[in-house]
Amino acid sequence: MHFVDIVALAALLQFFVFAALVGRARGKYGVKAPAITGHEMFERALRVQMNTLELLMLFVPALYIAARYWPAGYVAACGAVFLVGRVLYQQAYMSDPGKRGPGFLLSIAPCFALIVAGLVGAVLAALKGSA
Repeated sequence: MHFVDIVALAALLQFFVFAALVGRARGKYGVKAPAITGHEMFERALRVQMNTLELLMLFVPALYIAARYWPAGYVAACGAVFLVGRVLYQQAYMSDPGKRGPGFLLSIAPCFALIVAGLVGAVLAALKGSA
């Protein structure tokens, strides 16, 4: 379970870094708070941060629920794919938003897999418990 915790904390740290990059872009491109539009590079950085936040709402609970029913090493490995996907997404989005697809796929697929794994595990446990 330690690896699951490490992956979850790495995802939060990654989000923190993406937020810091938004702050840096805000200063670099002169986008004063509370504006959320301005220079295109600021908007790209903000979109990376917001898309990551949107996925974290799926990822973190699914990671822990799946880890209740399946081996923690496999769950953590699936979570590591999410982290790599987020890095690829961020790099692609900042250079050419049209090429963000592979990074997004490597982010959303683990979320979906963890949700399905958690659901299957919970259903099997419920059926086993009621038998």
